[in-house]
Amino acid sequence: MKIITSIIAVCLAISPLATNLRAADSATPPNLVFIIADDCTYADIGCYGGQALTPHIDALAQQGMRLTRCFQAAPMCSPTRHNLYTGQYPVKTGAYPNHTFARDDVESIVHYLQPLGYRVALSGKTHIAPESVFPFEYSKRGKKKKSLKKSMQGPELKEPSVIDMVAVNQLMQESAASEQPFALFACSNEPHEPWNKGKQFRSQYDPAALKLRPYMVDTPDTRAAYRDYLAEISFFDAEVGRILTLMDRHELSENTLVVVVSEQGNSFPFAKWSCYDAGLQSIMIARWPGQIQPGSESDALVEYVDVCPTFVEAAGGTPASVLDGKSMLPVLRGQTDHHKDHVFGIQTTRGIFRGPHHYPIRSVRNERFKLIRNLDPDATFHNTINAKPWFQSWEEQATAGNERAQSIVDRFANRPAVELYDVESDPHELNNLAEDPAYASTRSELDAALTAWMKSQGDLGLETELQAFSHMHGGNAEYQQWAAEHRPNGKGN
Repeated sequence: MKIITSIIAVCLAISPLATNLRAADSATPPNLVFIIADDCTYADIGCYGGQALTPHIDALAQQGMRLTRCFQAAPMCSPTRHNLYTGQYPVKTGAYPNHTFARDDVESIVHYLQPLGYRVALSGKTHIAPESVFPFEYSKRGKKKKSLKKSMQGPELKEPSVIDMVAVNQLMQESAASEQPFALFACSNEPHEPWNKGKQFRSQYDPAALKLRPYMVDTPDTRAAYRDYLAEISFFDAEVGRILTLMDRHELSENTLVVVVSEQGNSFPFAKWSCYDAGLQSIMIARWPGQIQPGSESDALVEYVDVCPTFVEAAGGTPASVLDGKSMLPVLRGQTDHHKDHVFGIQTTRGIFRGPHHYPIRSVRNERFKLIRNLDPDATFHNTINAKPWFQSWEEQATAGNERAQSIVDRFANRPAVELYDVESDPHELNNLAEDPAYASTRSELDAALTAWMKSQGDLGLETELQAFSHMHGGNAEYQQWAAEHRPNGKGN
């Protein structure tokens, strides 16, 4: 009798959230909305401690879960988006350089969700190929596209969004009428350069008052550029606000899983095009009424490669065995605070604008430590950053005898074969511990994990880097010509 009484007491003590979870499990399939920025460092977002003013994203975090350790597999646009939509790491699908394409036999989230009855749409930036692998319903705002009525558009934007809000509105309207679930990938182009759409937000930022990262050189040009970049993030935040407004107007919010991410880091040094956390780490905010506890947080290690299986499982399907990721639903539902032991990164520099002939980088990270391999450390790193006026102001400071500026400029160009960082005590990854005997066992453990991952992906390191042109649009011969035209002193940008 005592046992029965205890069981009854436990049942009565079940939280309201748990009750809602059971109800939601038996409900109709949820809509899925994934909103992604472009070249946005996670730590610049307001609710992640950043200086960007992001009221809509911050509010969404209070309505759902803020994940603090989300990572992507590559710090460049094209491999990141292939990675995201296929649920597989870049080398495995062939889509590991920039301006790339996946093999014809690869399947994407469209192939997994459509058989479950979903419309699968993508609006905004694409940067994926071929269309047979990614057969989304595509929409992108053109100059002649009509705008939404002011009463429906949400936050005012004085510049056009690359996301076609008219098409997004129509998708939601039709879904609400037909009760057919949809998956929407709303892909912004902000705050990718040129920073020219967030002008209406610039007055909210005082360049002189901004706090620069410790790996940045403090010059007027740097502060002006950083101000412009933060204003672009505010533009992205307003785009998020518009989409959430449309969901509310069509009464879709209660049965929609919304995920917002920031993509790879910004185009300042040591972020985009690098395997430092500033390049690979991302915000991830998820809201799903009845499934995700409002105002919750998780420190679990998750990756973009996990989004595809998560959406498939949320839609009622079984993730394909070929996927490298695994569903995050137990994390989102608060059932566990552990998802993975390691997350991985790859940077293929061959073929980037004004980049070196080759400069392959690989990385692995656990909850505390990050190991980076620079597979050709004798090469000099350079790219479009070198042509920026603000970076040239760093070089001028270095030439004038500023030792700190000189060390930052040197570190950007020249890196050791192995880097090891305690990212808890050294979040900006400034103190390399690779040669410290006290961390030898940590280095060995991470090195073994990275080697095993590369082997599982068919990643041959430098050899894979040198094959990059064959995985880029135009193939080897044509792309060799492109590379020649975009060498550091060429005409490319």
